[in-house]
Amino acid sequence: MQKPHSVSGIYPHLAMFNDEGECGTGAVVVWAGRLWAVTYAPHKPTGSSDKLYELTPDLKQTIRPESIGGTPANRFIHRESQQLFIGPYVIDATGKVRTIPYSKMFGRHTGNARHLTDPKNKVYCATMEEGLYELDVHSLAVTELWADEQQKTGRKANLPGYHGKGLYSGQGRVVYANNGEHGDLALVKPDIPSGCLAEWSGQEWRVVRRNQFTEVTGPGGIEGNKNDSDPLWSIGWDHRSLILQVLDGGKWHSYRLPKASHCYDGAHGWNTEWPRIREIGERDLLMTMHGTLWRFPRGFRPSQSAGIAPRSTYLKVIGDFCRWGERVVFGCDDTAKNEFLNKRAAKGKLAGPGQSQSNLWFVEPKRLDHLGPAFGRGALWLKDMVAANTPSDAFLLAGYAKRGLHITHTGNTPVTVTLELDERGDNRWRTARKMTLPPQGTLWTELKERGAWLRLRTDKPCQSITAVVQYRNLSPSYLSPQPPPPGAHSSLGKGESEIAPFPRRNDCPHPGGTRGLGRGLLYARGANLKTLRAVTTDGGVYDLDESLTLRRIADPTGAAWAQANYAIPQNVLQEDAASVIYTDEQKQRWRLPKFQASEGRVCREVCTERDLFHAHGTFYELPAENAGGFAKIRPITTHDRALYDYASWRGLLVVSGIVSEDFGHIVRSDDGKLTFWLGVVDDLWALGKPQGEGGPWKGTLVRAQVPSDPYLMTGYDKKTLQLEHQERTPRAFRIEVDITGSGLWVPYERFTVAPGKPLVHTFPAAFGAYWVRCIAEQDATATARFIYA
Repeated sequence: MQKPHSVSGIYPHLAMFNDEGECGTGAVVVWAGRLWAVTYAPHKPTGSSDKLYELTPDLKQTIRPESIGGTPANRFIHRESQQLFIGPYVIDATGKVRTIPYSKMFGRHTGNARHLTDPKNKVYCATMEEGLYELDVHSLAVTELWADEQQKTGRKANLPGYHGKGLYSGQGRVVYANNGEHGDLALVKPDIPSGCLAEWSGQEWRVVRRNQFTEVTGPGGIEGNKNDSDPLWSIGWDHRSLILQVLDGGKWHSYRLPKASHCYDGAHGWNTEWPRIREIGERDLLMTMHGTLWRFPRGFRPSQSAGIAPRSTYLKVIGDFCRWGERVVFGCDDTAKNEFLNKRAAKGKLAGPGQSQSNLWFVEPKRLDHLGPAFGRGALWLKDMVAANTPSDAFLLAGYAKRGLHITHTGNTPVTVTLELDERGDNRWRTARKMTLPPQGTLWTELKERGAWLRLRTDKPCQSITAVVQYRNLSPSYLSPQPPPPGAHSSLGKGESEIAPFPRRNDCPHPGGTRGLGRGLLYARGANLKTLRAVTTDGGVYDLDESLTLRRIADPTGAAWAQANYAIPQNVLQEDAASVIYTDEQKQRWRLPKFQASEGRVCREVCTERDLFHAHGTFYELPAENAGGFAKIRPITTHDRALYDYASWRGLLVVSGIVSEDFGHIVRSDDGKLTFWLGVVDDLWALGKPQGEGGPWKGTLVRAQVPSDPYLMTGYDKKTLQLEHQERTPRAFRIEVDITGSGLWVPYERFTVAPGKPLVHTFPAAFGAYWVRCIAEQDATATARFIYA
């Protein structure tokens, strides 16, 4: 039997499709010698074209005939009856599937939990709209305890927020999390009150915390806790940072962690899918949240809270994951036909993919530590009113090499801020140091202290105080492994045909007449054709199929249709002598570094509700407008490769451009005129760390006290500023930084620059901010140049 093709852990033949606006992977579970997966459509409480999939160890995929679709993400193993509950399906130890119709258990199933009083014979199932059902594990009889909000009859929980995610039971209660908010404001502002964590005693509901929460679980994982005294964990967030709630001994405790990505931040809750804390066959559990893969200790509780640490950062959208053999299998949400609210001018009139689709991603466990470098930003306080001598939530300190803290307040008297440490994660706190803020003052300090957690307190009440951390680990060398030999493919557990570098520009000759032939417009086709279409600038039409064969085809209308729907918009970016300029929908100008002039596609969604933005040789992660938009952009990689277009298909990132046969993983067309690079979006980390240079001014006439355009600062390792001017007398310049990505500008430093003597300043290695701007104190012709390396 021929081994299936694989590229960077993606097997194209395993791609899952539906006929809906989105095709996410709601759950993946190993059971009865098989891997089971369900996909989901957006808002389908009574069923859809989605399927239940069964995979054998040799990667044969079977679509189960019992499939009824819907929007399921629940999965639970009932120990006593040895049954897997996944979506609306119940699978016994022999692989027999039974289905619970939506007419009996209406709603978007989001979680299962062990029963409070009869765990041997019953389980709970919750829906995203607060429905709560009791299931008999033998007969599958359904009893409605709380009605789904969309049902006309029945008693309602009436919890704040909506868009339910996690469900778990323990310590005499059922805990339910939701992560969204209704209303028009939630569609545009990520910082409004949203979501909730709630608990049900078996009689009544109580709100634990009014914030957005997703996963709820404990040491028992997918089977539920074995001991009622075991802790429960719930992970969530607000506009400040991630939030970790821990139920221990009947009491809830709060912790905060930094965010790597802001792509998950929409107040409506749609951008998060189902972050998880799961077993992957290692000492620690694995947690996914806001773009970071986290180590999560199995025994985490307030008296044993040390050990949470970032492993790496990622770009994929992950719905669920589990260990299967020698791989961790991630169920992803890759390609949505309906791009929801994620429209922007940078895309032009770009049509969405022809059909929604996603895939499973098979990853060697050791690779989980070698995706993107650990990186995080977050606030302990953000323009908050703080009472005197009241400690903040504990904020993660461990796991990052470079750590900085910004504090600023608006009060008219000095404030002393005390930094406290929980060094061993045993909930014993000591004072590390005290810092004094002048009236309406700001300070930045490097956090050189060692410990598990930090927290802050002030010596007096503050009407508005902000404390923001910027963390990162140094970027790795990014040396790509050697490409596999031609035709090399491998099976599960034997190693993959892994990352292969893009061709570099100096390896890409431009012989006469061939330059345009590598310029293929790319799009995933619809109508169940399941191929990737490419149309070149000379009118050639090509299709790539699941066997990774690229053929030229006859389609007289294909080129014109592609140009009408997938053309690359012009003039998305501007460029002057200083830097690259992008103007967003609010007419705000933003400046980005230069590295090497690029052409082709600037912006496209390649993971559901996440965009890649490509400018002057750098790929950026760009959140949707409702999750912060361009202000929360971050660089991923800077490269000197040639590319023209990129698209998502069958879980792969496909790139067209002028390429050389010397590089792979490469697919070349049957006529030899078109070549693709194939990988996953997280292969981009391997192309090179973010770098570049530029600034807001270059020989620019600047007016006194007028701030420059914002220039990107976040995500770079080494940052140097060069200031100079053309005047005959000294000139003073102020440097300000945006420490939140929401326009909170604070002073960094004031420099006086002598005539004809450029001033060079190297920022501290631990210093970070989202954006930087310059202000001249007198009119001048000036240059402000930032070198990032």
